[in-house]
Amino acid sequence: MPLIESAPATLMLWAVIGYGLGSIPFGMVLARVMGLGNLREIGSGNIGATNVLRTGNKTAAALTLLLDGGKGAVAVLLARAWAGEDAAQLAGLMAFVGHCYPVWLRFAGGKGVATFLGLLLALAWPVGIAACLTWLATAVALRISSLSALVAAVAAPVWALLLGHGSTVALAACLAAVILWRHRGNIARLMDGTEPRIGGTR
Repeated sequence: MPLIESAPATLMLWAVIGYGLGSIPFGMVLARVMGLGNLREIGSGNIGATNVLRTGNKTAAALTLLLDGGKGAVAVLLARAWAGEDAAQLAGLMAFVGHCYPVWLRFAGGKGVATFLGLLLALAWPVGIAACLTWLATAVALRISSLSALVAAVAAPVWALLLGHGSTVALAACLAAVILWRHRGNIARLMDGTEPRIGGTR
């Protein structure tokens, strides 16, 4: 789909809205509301669904996954409806940035995988579904959440190209690079065989 150009002020507005939506730390909010403790002191200390699962509450983990993905999708869909495709891409990008670097948590947020998948589903649903299925297939086969995320992230721009969504390739590639960077600790543990599996407590 060709990009529809928006005025700079409009783009700035949707960048701010996207960041604001993305910066809502649903994992920490749910953990507090449901009495699960401080996520910073549990497991990896991350605010995402995988670490919420380490509290033992599957409902909270599922809700975190849906809400973290949903905020990326909502940012994209609202911006597209009100301002066009370029605003949608920018809002999605900033929702991802907001999740990874939320001002409310001193810019120490999550790793962005659920938000990445959510915004992809909204931007180009075939690409989003392909990326989600890639994550799921890797998770089922190997039961390592971080590896599933890395494979899905790297595959996303390839899927965008193969499925004819050329306007999404650059954004998907940039976000995949950030996901790789934010998983550098996981990559080190994967290489030395100490990365925890899904459902583990390390």
